Amino acid sequence: MNLSHQPAAVAVAGPRGTERSLARRAELIAIGRRLFADTSYDALSMDDIARQAHVAKGLIYYYFRSKRGYYLAIVQDAVADLVAFAASGADLPAVDRVHRTIDGYLRYAEQNQAAYRTIVSGGVGFDTEVHAIRDSVREAIILTIAEGAYGRTDLTPPARMGLLSWVCGVEGATLDWVDRPELSRDTMRELLVKTLGGVLRAVEEIEPACPAPAPARREG
Repeated sequence: MNLSHQPAAVAVAGPRGTERSLARRAELIAIGRRLFADTSYDALSMDDIARQAHVAKGLIYYYFRSKRGYYLAIVQDAVADLVAFAASGADLPAVDRVHRTIDGYLRYAEQNQAAYRTIVSGGVGFDTEVHAIRDSVREAIILTIAEGAYGRTDLTPPARMGLLSWVCGVEGATLDWVDRPELSRDTMRELLVKTLGGVLRAVEEIEPACPAPAPARREG
């Protein structure tokens, strides 16, 4: 995927801070989220975007400076929703919160397939901003799981590496799942929850100070 800078078509003024401007920008992002939900960055030109969004192309340049800037704003907005969802639900029991977080993650990947591919694979190694977006999602998921599993987020190195390895595995499995949805989302969620239990038990063996929570323990 090529996220190289696109030349601006119009001059761009400073930051837009008025309520009307912010609302207009948010509207354009919402339109873009629908357009790019299942369409890759390279598949839509600015002319295509403007035509399908029923706006002047210059308006998009005015708020986002370039096609790349527009796309990154769209991805960041969608990911912000995912991260906020992962961080919420602190009042739920740990097991319910884990299920809710993983289900929300899978729903996002399912409903925003092109953006999800960009976050976890398409931009890695080519675009530092997309890389940063991916890292922010990983961090949010790790902290959510850590809070649910251990009641804290100050992880020891073995615990952090264990959870990071699980999250990276989730990314790869989810990529394959959206390409070949042979499993229902419920089944996929349960599979990921069970593999998380295995990781938590492995962490406990290496780092007894981080015991696996009761739901992750095997009976007998």
